[in-house]
Amino acid sequence: MEKAAGSPSVGSSYPQKNAEILSSQYGINLFLAGLLLTFAWAVHAVGISKSHLLSYLITLMLIQVLWMLWYLCRSCTQRRLIQEKDTHAGARWLKCGITLFAVITLILDSFKIGYYIDFAKCLSPTEGIFPVTHAVHTILQVKKNYCLCVQIPAIITLFSRFGVIHSVFTNLLLWTNGVLTESKHQLNEHKERLITLGFGNITIVLDDHAPQCNCTTTTLCSIFSQGIYYLYPFNIEYHILASTMLYVLWKNIGRQVEHHQQHKTPFKFQGITVGMILGLIVLTSTIAIVVVYLIQIGRSKIKSESALTMFYLHAIFVLALMCTAGIVGLLIYRLEDRSLDNSKNPARKLDGELLVGTAAGSWILSWGSILAIICAQAHPAYTWYNLPYSVLVIIEKYIQNLFIIESIHREQEKGNDDIKTLRIVSISRGSTLSLSPLYKEIYNRRAACDNGEVPCLVRGSVCGRENDAGGGGKAETSQEKSSVMHSGSDFSFYSRNSATNSKRRILKNIAAFLFLCNLSLWIPPAFGCRPEYDNGLEEIVFGFEPWIIVVNLAMPFSIFYRMHSAASLFEVNYKT
Repeated sequence: MEKAAGSPSVGSSYPQKNAEILSSQYGINLFLAGLLLTFAWAVHAVGISKSHLLSYLITLMLIQVLWMLWYLCRSCTQRRLIQEKDTHAGARWLKCGITLFAVITLILDSFKIGYYIDFAKCLSPTEGIFPVTHAVHTILQVKKNYCLCVQIPAIITLFSRFGVIHSVFTNLLLWTNGVLTESKHQLNEHKERLITLGFGNITIVLDDHAPQCNCTTTTLCSIFSQGIYYLYPFNIEYHILASTMLYVLWKNIGRQVEHHQQHKTPFKFQGITVGMILGLIVLTSTIAIVVVYLIQIGRSKIKSESALTMFYLHAIFVLALMCTAGIVGLLIYRLEDRSLDNSKNPARKLDGELLVGTAAGSWILSWGSILAIICAQAHPAYTWYNLPYSVLVIIEKYIQNLFIIESIHREQEKGNDDIKTLRIVSISRGSTLSLSPLYKEIYNRRAACDNGEVPCLVRGSVCGRENDAGGGGKAETSQEKSSVMHSGSDFSFYSRNSATNSKRRILKNIAAFLFLCNLSLWIPPAFGCRPEYDNGLEEIVFGFEPWIIVVNLAMPFSIFYRMHSAASLFEVNYKT
């Protein structure tokens, strides 16, 4: 009987596993086909144009839109399909990040539509259809992400798996297209900057994708063309965040929701003043450095060298501070005796994998710079600052990954409830320890007990002992002796708790500081401040085209790493 009872659950797992394998293979083939089409357009393959790539992406988005409309309509008509919320399927930072970047992506789509209207005479119709389709896709996808943060019913598991995995790889292809489009736009600018630094031997003809006709309104065309490429970093982040959240949802389809009480702790800025102040100083100085860098770079050789030197010195100082903060946090964890949360959590597992995986992008660039410095025959003065900068980038990510991964795997403390309980028990036992203002009111209610306004629920409480004065002084003396015996253990508990609170306060300040530092380090590469392009040493050693390809592939992962780390550190600060 026991075997028969267990057999249905075993048999039911096979269709789920098969659906996962089938849908994953479908998604991978979908992605590889789009990736090869993107590559063919990038290298100007015969018979492949941008309109072919955009047509493929439009088709994928329309299929996803139809699936999302079907799911939303089915959810509205059959409310019972939306069951218990799966707390692992939608992290807070993913929802907030997707919403913010989706709004900016819609602004980008409106700029593209305006740009197409101004150059409609010489642009393919697909370049006008694409932003309209993308805007509809973005709106529905954000709506669907909130609706899908639930356990999907088993009766539509197979169809849901194919729909969600289609959405994952559609967003990855849109991300790839955004990266390639932004990279093509920036290559000419970086070539001009390298020429000002004296690297005149870089002779390569880059693509000019400007429309071959005149704009109807010159001012608007200039605004649209410049605004599009300033907004692309947000569009890139949006698609990688969306694909991340959809992947978590795909992994959770058919998974049983774990029933456990969720402790919601409101986020407070109290106790993180030091970390916030230091982090805001770093953020403000980084914004100033980026502004000066973008103004100075490419103007002349002297100004370009001073801009690179300024960037490296500032980054070295910030990275050194982050390494120190991370080491202090890890040392505190070594001194603590707290158990780890080893429960199955797909979102937490994905967070750790993304941290290590996306950090590889920066590590590739750093090792490339280190190798170029070692192998180069000539070393301009500013390139020597690149060496400690590259080394610190590797070390800082290594330390920060350890800190974040250990933080998200630690169980929340329940010390506050224990403190309240102990204090109340100490009062009931007649302890003469000084209490915080929050618990002195228990003593102040003594008069109310005497007047009978408050019932005495605990035997041997303050009012009980006072009302039982008829028992004689001998009982009072024994109770006083008992309270003195308890006071020693109470003091030891309070000292341990004080040390624990101090550690928690330090960890919260570290998390707040690292959060703002990661936001600060996200800004330079996202807005065009990329010394990996501009210092020229790597291009001489590896060649212009190979190094540019490496940077274009690795930089998006580096940018995403900073945003993902900032979001993870916000969660660490919230839970600490």
